[in-house]
Amino acid sequence: MASLSLAACAVTVVAGNPDDPATGRPAADTNAPPSSALQKPGDDARQSWNWHVQNTDIVDWHPSFPAKYSGPNSLSDRSELQNTVSLDLLAGARLWPGAEFHVDGLMWQGFGFTRTLGIEGFPNGEAFRFGTKVPNVDFTRAFIRQTIGLGGEQEDVADDALHLAGKVDVSRITLTAGKLSVKDVFDGNTYANDPRTQFMNWGLVANEAWDYPADSIGFTTGFTVELNEPQWTARYGFFQVPRVSNGLAEDPEYLRAWGMVAEFERRFSMAGHPGVIRVLAFLNEAHMGSYEEVVDNPDLHGDLSSTRDYRKKYGFGLNLEQELTKGLGAFARAGWSDGQTEAWAFSDVDRALSTGLSLNGQFWHRPQDTIGVAGIANGISRIHQEFLEDGGTGILAGDGQLNYGWEEIAETYYDFEIFKGVHGAVDYQFVSNPAFNRDRGPVSVFSARLHWEF
Repeated sequence: MASLSLAACAVTVVAGNPDDPATGRPAADTNAPPSSALQKPGDDARQSWNWHVQNTDIVDWHPSFPAKYSGPNSLSDRSELQNTVSLDLLAGARLWPGAEFHVDGLMWQGFGFTRTLGIEGFPNGEAFRFGTKVPNVDFTRAFIRQTIGLGGEQEDVADDALHLAGKVDVSRITLTAGKLSVKDVFDGNTYANDPRTQFMNWGLVANEAWDYPADSIGFTTGFTVELNEPQWTARYGFFQVPRVSNGLAEDPEYLRAWGMVAEFERRFSMAGHPGVIRVLAFLNEAHMGSYEEVVDNPDLHGDLSSTRDYRKKYGFGLNLEQELTKGLGAFARAGWSDGQTEAWAFSDVDRALSTGLSLNGQFWHRPQDTIGVAGIANGISRIHQEFLEDGGTGILAGDGQLNYGWEEIAETYYDFEIFKGVHGAVDYQFVSNPAFNRDRGPVSVFSARLHWEF
């Protein structure tokens, strides 16, 4: 999740194409790329390089809200205004047949509410835990993708921020290695995937019960392999994990600190409307603390770090999307993790449910606009509850004590085209039991976003 500070809106620049109104992702360009970027072996035109820019500015405000008490990781119960800004410059080049190299230079600035603490389904997907007043810069992606065609029918790949335009075999193997976001490959969703153009909440960007490998700004190094067939795709990934919980540096004990994930995706059609189901399983090993050891030893005073050892965490996820009618889509995610060890990279959530609808503006003659409405429910395991009740803290939670309840969130947004390539959005979220605590909240969050891309 990222940040920066400018205005009450969000701007994204990705060189090339306007957003697809149904998905919010860059759509295929209707104009041909510059001739200098194309090679033409036979009838197959392949883009040899591209570049894209994106900029997103978000302003968030929550009014004061009731709270019986506050702790070290509590969301401030006083009125709060924060903003985030991100700017990406991305470039891609074709290295040899089937191989692409992509790099992403990210500049970010700003903060989430209360240093991005106190709500598990955090309301700004562009807010990092690692906030900054002064713009910070990093190369967040630098990877090579090799596609190996298996013959047969071909399909077009559109130019976008992480792909070069061209044709590929539908049946293919894709290998990716380098620094990237695990979310670039896994747990995608047409309607709820990108906080720069769609829903903003963390719980709608990804499955929060999946403690997916990432540093504190959402990226890591690793390797993925994908087997694609006409109706299904199987994926596997192996990634490095942070040295400390939600940290920037990766753990150098590469054989003892890692995250693995496997996903199977099945595409289908119902009454002529496309749908997708994805089933995910993960297994992580990292230098994590044990909730049970802390709870069983009051002398530790909730200090997870004193129990850290190389431990494993596992879990599962389900991801659904279905077009209901042209321009209207539904989606859902569900997730579960064992909830026995310290949250390490994403959030403290052990049980996650989310569902929603996305409606395209073609119904009111604004086909580049989108309205979305969704709900989220986040929970934790029993031993995790006891840990927080005893005053423990996690990545986002820790009020000093806990009157446990599921964190429940509703979000609605309207994203509208200002002119080609530039979008604004208004967003409202209602949060009950923030960080699983019935003694705090509810909280209303109002946001505005400006996003442009080319």
